[in-house]
Amino acid sequence: MSVLPIRIYPDPVLRTPADEVTVFDADLARLVDDMIDTMHHHSGAGLAAPQVGVSKRVFVYGCGGREGHIVNPVWRAVGEEMQTAAEGCLSIPEVRGECTRHMNVIAEGVDVTGAPVVLEGTEILARCIQHESDHLDGVLYLSRLAPDERKAVMRVIRSSPWFTDPAATLAAGAAGGRA
Repeated sequence: MSVLPIRIYPDPVLRTPADEVTVFDADLARLVDDMIDTMHHHSGAGLAAPQVGVSKRVFVYGCGGREGHIVNPVWRAVGEEMQTAAEGCLSIPEVRGECTRHMNVIAEGVDVTGAPVVLEGTEILARCIQHESDHLDGVLYLSRLAPDERKAVMRVIRSSPWFTDPAATLAAGAAGGRA
């Protein structure tokens, strides 16, 4: 297993919807293992395949006392309760913004063998499911921020060395940043 380089904003792969997984083989299992290693290496709560440059609808998670993966996830909110908290992203290093998400969700999909998976999440795990599923749709948490919060976060991004210096961007991608 290995740590994969993380794609850094504004890499176009982060804004491109991922392809549905149709082949469940050793390559997919290896990708999931590598993504878990990468998530751990960068102390992330989750990681979606597009963040490592792979257009597959799969994400891994390690938060809320649970760890695993889900392939081809589809989630739905459970109840109306919402939560607002600082949210970050490994693809937008060291930048956080107050983001509102559903408090409780259920995601359904499959595992690397194609077996059905149901993942129920609350609080941080619910936030992770929504955040990583957004990545699979080519959506970044930036678009979920309130307008004033988004402007403030974008000011921080535009002044970040990894955004203003292409060499720093490559180094940040190799290092993965924090979020």
